[in-house]
Amino acid sequence: MRAETNNQLILLVDDDVGIRQAATDILQDAGYHVVTASHGREALDFLRTSAVRPALILLDLTMPEMDGWAFRNEQKHDPLLQSIPVAVFTTQERLSDALRMAIADFVPKPVNDDRLLATVERFCRPGSKHPLALS
Repeated sequence: MRAETNNQLILLVDDDVGIRQAATDILQDAGYHVVTASHGREALDFLRTSAVRPALILLDLTMPEMDGWAFRNEQKHDPLLQSIPVAVFTTQERLSDALRMAIADFVPKPVNDDRLLATVERFCRPGSKHPLALS
């Protein structure tokens, strides 16, 4: 299935409910549309079944069931998903060169509004019409 990319849509993958909600609120207030997943398997299920692709994936690395590393490995090997840019959410202040080469950007935790929005603005544009009816 060939999905269309929506430049307003962000997939946020993090097991921490508070971080998901805080980041979602920041992004929605700025006019972006956000779909959330609590682990990598849930994110892959969304990506493989949705008719719309996000313009960016915000990805935590440490999660149960399927962590960010496993998700990223699957994504890189899926021809339909590999081109979606990934920005990693992390508490690490410095990332290895190998990780930096594998991702588009990173957003340090705790989430800073300005840094999050600056990262997202590189890949997405806000809008007013919701692209999907998601809960």
